[in-house]
Amino acid sequence: MLPFKLNNIKLRNKLLILYIFCVFIPIIFTNIVFYQVTSNNIKKQKMHDVQLLLDQISNEFVNVVDQAVGISSSFYTDTRIYDFFDTEYDSAIDYVEAYDFYLLEYNRYSPLYYSIQSVSFYTDNPSIIFAGGVRPINEFTMEHDWYARLTEVKHPILIRTNPNLNSELFSIIRELDYYKNRSEYQKIVRIDLNPLTLRHIFNNIAFQGDVYLLNGNGSIEYTSNNSIDWRSNNLTFEQLEIPDGTIIVENQVLPQSYSEGMQIVGTVKEDVLLEELYNSRQFIVILATITFILPTLLIILISKSIHARLLRVLRYIKKMKKQNFELIEFAGDKDEIGELTNEFNNMSRTINKLINEVYIANIEKKDLEIREKQAQLSALQSQINPHFLFNALETIRMRSVIKGEKETAKIIQNMAKIFRNSLTWGKDFQTVREELILITCFLEIQKYRFGDKIDFEFQIDDEAYDCIIPNMVFLPFVENASIHGVESIKENGKIHISIKNRNKNLYFTITDNGLGMEKEQLTKLMQSLENGESMGDSVGIKNVYYRLKLYYKNDFDFSITSNSDTGTKVEIRLPADR
Repeated sequence: MLPFKLNNIKLRNKLLILYIFCVFIPIIFTNIVFYQVTSNNIKKQKMHDVQLLLDQISNEFVNVVDQAVGISSSFYTDTRIYDFFDTEYDSAIDYVEAYDFYLLEYNRYSPLYYSIQSVSFYTDNPSIIFAGGVRPINEFTMEHDWYARLTEVKHPILIRTNPNLNSELFSIIRELDYYKNRSEYQKIVRIDLNPLTLRHIFNNIAFQGDVYLLNGNGSIEYTSNNSIDWRSNNLTFEQLEIPDGTIIVENQVLPQSYSEGMQIVGTVKEDVLLEELYNSRQFIVILATITFILPTLLIILISKSIHARLLRVLRYIKKMKKQNFELIEFAGDKDEIGELTNEFNNMSRTINKLINEVYIANIEKKDLEIREKQAQLSALQSQINPHFLFNALETIRMRSVIKGEKETAKIIQNMAKIFRNSLTWGKDFQTVREELILITCFLEIQKYRFGDKIDFEFQIDDEAYDCIIPNMVFLPFVENASIHGVESIKENGKIHISIKNRNKNLYFTITDNGLGMEKEQLTKLMQSLENGESMGDSVGIKNVYYRLKLYYKNDFDFSITSNSDTGTKVEIRLPADR
C-alpha cells in the first residue's frame, strides 16, 4: 500500500509532478542522449576520415619512393652501367664519349618524373672524371651515415640526406652489386626525391592537423608542423609536448624493406575534429529549447486554466457560509469546470430566491425601519602608455680621432666591435679569426684599464684561423681569466692563449696566473655541467658548455684545471671544420 493517498495531493502539485516526470526529465534525457550519440557518431566518422587521409598520405609517399626504387632497380640490372664504371679510361676524351653513350640518356628521369629531383652515381674508379652527376667514393663520402648503412644491407635504403644542413632531401641509395663478375670498382646509385613533392604530400590540405614521418627509432624525419625544429635536431616524437585534447592517429609501419620501420603518425586537435559538431551545438540548443519551452508553456496554460477556475469556484462556495450568494462570472466554458461553474450559479440563484421570498423579506422590513431611525439620528447628530648606444660610441670615437686621442679612439672602437657583435647575434657560427678579433678587442680594453698589470700572449696555428667554431665560444673564458682571475691579484697578470690544429681537431687552451678556484668550487662547477643544471652562477661557462653539447653531442672535450692562488687552465677540443 502506498504511504500516501494520491487524492490527498493538491491538484497543482499533481500537475507539477506530471510536468516533471512526463515533460522535463524526458526532454532533458532525450536531448543529452541525442547529443552524445550524435557526438560519438560524428567523432567516429571524423576519425575514419582522418585515418583514410593518413592512409592516402602514406600510400602517396610509398608510391613516390617505390617509383624511385623502381628506377634504381633498372640501374641495378643494367649491364651497361656496370661496364661504364668498371672500364679504366686512358684519356678524358674516351671517358666523355662513354659518358655520352651510357649515362647521358639517364638524365631523362628528372623531367620525366616530377617526384625525382636528380640521379647521381658514386664510384671509386680513379680514371673517371667526377662531374655531370658522377661523384667519387672517398673518405668524405664514407663519413656519411648512408654509406655506413649501405654496407650493412643488401637492399635499397631510404634516408634523409645531410640532416645537419636542415635538409628536407630524401634519397634512395643502392649499391650496384648484382653482377659479381663486374665488381672491380664499387658503384652506387643515388636518386634524390623532389622536396616539393614530399611537401605537397605531407601538407595535405584536407588533413586538419600535423603529419609526422618517424624512423625506426621514433625520431622525426619529416613533418608538416613548422613550429618545431626537426630538420637539424634529432628530435623524437615522444619528446614533443602534445597539447591536451589532441588525438594521435598512428598508421601501420611501412612494410617495404627499405623503410626500416618507418611510420606515419598524425595529430589532430579534438576541437578541430569536432568543429562541425560545435558549430551545430547552437542549433541543438535551440531545438532543445523549443521542444522544452513549447510543452512547458502549453502545460502552464492548461494547469493555470484548471487550477484558477477551480479555486474561483471554491472561493464562491466558501462565501455561501456567510450567506453571500454572489454569482460567478461565467464565460460559457464547455468543459467540466465550465459546467460545474454553471450549475453552481443555478444553485446559488435558487437558494438565494428561496431565502429572499420567506425570510429575508421580513428581516429587510425590520432592517429598513432600523436604518430609517439610524438615518434620522444621524441627521440630528449631523447638525451639532639599441641602437642608440652603438651610434653614440661611433660618434665619441670619431671625435677622439679628430682630437688626436688615438688610444682612446682605439678602445672605443674595440667596444663598438664587441657591441656590434652583440647586435648581430643571429649567426650561430664564425671563424677562429673572427673570434680572435673580439678577444683582442676585449683584452686591449682590459690593457687600457689596468696598464702593465695585465699582459696577454697568443700562439695560433696558421691552419686554425679559417676553422669554423660556434659564435663566442672562447671569449667567455678570456673574460673569466681577466675579470675573475687576473684582476683579483696584486701581482702582474698574464693570459696565454693557444689554438692548434692537429689531426682534424682544434685544441684551444687558455692559462692565467690569476686567483684560481678552490677544489670544492671546481668540483661543484664540473658536476653542475655534467648534470645539466640551470644557468644560475657561472652563466658564461654553462652557456658555452651547453651550446657545445648541442652542436657536437659527445664529439668534444672540455676540462678545467685550477688551483687556488696559482691560476686556471681551460682546455677545449673541437672538430676542425673549415
